[in-house]
Amino acid sequence: MKVILKEDIKGTGKAGDIVKVSDGFARNQLLPKNLAVEATKANIKAIERQKAANEEKVALEKEEANRQKKELEGKKFVIKTKTGGGDKLFGSITSMNVAEAITKETGKEIDKKKIVLDKPIKNTGITEVQIKLYPEISANVKIEVIGEE
Repeated sequence: MKVILKEDIKGTGKAGDIVKVSDGFARNQLLPKNLAVEATKANIKAIERQKAANEEKVALEKEEANRQKKELEGKKFVIKTKTGGGDKLFGSITSMNVAEAITKETGKEIDKKKIVLDKPIKNTGITEVQIKLYPEISANVKIEVIGEE
C-alpha cells in the first residue's frame, strides 16, 4: 500500500514522502495513529501544494535574512555601562544587552537567541559578535562597550 507520511518515521521515511509499506503496517500502525494518509490522487496533489507553499515561505525567509544581513554587516553598536575602574565592568554584557542595543539603534527587533556570544563580555572595548539570522546566513557586528564611572 502506498501512503504519504505525516511525520518522520525511523526506517520508513520523512514527513511528506510517498512510501510503499505493507498493508498490515499501514492499517494497524500508520493510519490509526494518524502518522500517514493513503496516497490517493487528491492527497498527493494536496501534499505537492503544501510543499510548494513551504518552499515559497523558505525563499521569503532567506530573502529577509539576506536583507537584514546587508543592513547589519560591519556596523558598530555602542553599549554604555558602569565600570569599577579600569576596563572591568560591574557584571557583564549578555546577548540580551546586545539585542537591546541593536533594537534601539536600528528600530528592528533582534531575538537574543540569535546572538552568538561564546562568553559574556566583561571588559570595555570592541568585541565582534555573530548574529545568526537564518541557519546558513549570519552577520558579524562590532559591539563597543564604553564604561561610565
